[in-house]
Amino acid sequence: MECNIGKTDRIIRIIAGILIIGAGVYFQSWWGTIGAVPIVTAAFRWCPAYLPFGISTAKLE
Repeated sequence: MECNIGKTDRIIRIIAGILIIGAGVYFQSWWGTIGAVPIVTAAFRWCPAYLPFGISTAKLE
């Protein structure tokens, strides 16, 4: 897997994931588990949704 998520994208995904999980806990909804998706993609620095479109926010090395 080639990384296709850059630093700024990772930070946004982590913050969004934490907020979604927090909202799920606050509202006592299982929808908070959806917050794990952006956190996992940020952790692996790879987004499968970017793949078919050839999108990459990662800097070229």
